[in-house]
Amino acid sequence: MKYANNIWQAGSKPLHVGLLLLDESNTLSLAAAVDPMRACNRRADRRLFSWQFLSQAGQPVHLTSGMTVQTEELRGFAGDLLILVAGFRLEAQCTPPLIAALRRYVADGCQLWGVDGGSWIMAQAGLLDGHRATCHWEDAEAFSRRFPSVNLVPDRYAISAPFATTGGASPCIDLMLHLITCRHGRALSERVASAFIYDPLHTGDAPQQMIATTRISSKHPRIARVLKQMENLIDSPPTIAALARANGISTRKLELEFKAATGRAPGRYFLELRLSEARRRAIDSAQNVQEIALACGFTSQASLARAFRQAFGQSISALRRHH
Repeated sequence: MKYANNIWQAGSKPLHVGLLLLDESNTLSLAAAVDPMRACNRRADRRLFSWQFLSQAGQPVHLTSGMTVQTEELRGFAGDLLILVAGFRLEAQCTPPLIAALRRYVADGCQLWGVDGGSWIMAQAGLLDGHRATCHWEDAEAFSRRFPSVNLVPDRYAISAPFATTGGASPCIDLMLHLITCRHGRALSERVASAFIYDPLHTGDAPQQMIATTRISSKHPRIARVLKQMENLIDSPPTIAALARANGISTRKLELEFKAATGRAPGRYFLELRLSEARRRAIDSAQNVQEIALACGFTSQASLARAFRQAFGQSISALRRHH
């Protein structure tokens, strides 16, 4: 493999980027890749990035939002960086011609990034074997089983040249800002971030989170820690009293602080978190109800079934029939 152009090196030459879109990608994932480049050009008052929208055959691409993006044919792309944006129906869209094209571009020295489901396509193509990579936290369990040769990390984004992968849309903004910092300095990347009122800036190895705790952590750092503990212990949930002891406070004090930070009692919040994860697994995985129950900390299939019906008004099997 040859990598004539190190895209991470400082330089004033415009970087030409191809945005390779698959059907049923998320609009936000696409925007997270392209809008930082647009804003960078505007803030710098000169063209530092150029880009084009691509697909395998140059056909219109339909995003999950209902938007349609007009694209050019992939084989006409000649640039330094190819960003693969993917979302759903990955198995059906990961065709032999697409795999062959990705391998060919990498062999010719093009850097390849995967956004959201893009890392799954890259792994399916065998490109990520032996490399550090990340994916959306919802897909991590299935990804690690399917691609054991990939060094999967729970980071927001991972760089392992000539590849980079992100855990979703927001981490793609972080990765783009990192690229701008490397090529054009931190001052410009911070001006780009300010254009989106994007704060704080995250490093690549910052962990992905099921629960957004940025707002809470500034005023309620102890509750932010408790939320992270809940996230990590979904499969074996401790009692609220045990969480209080682990954080050096009484159960009553934890309940009061938790209610002040989140508006809900900790027990109710923890149950909703586990049920939300159970619902996600019901829709996105082939696990049976017993497996879902164990993964989400329910003592039995029956206890999950009761709580699930009460929360969502239907059974897991009924939910699956409608998805």
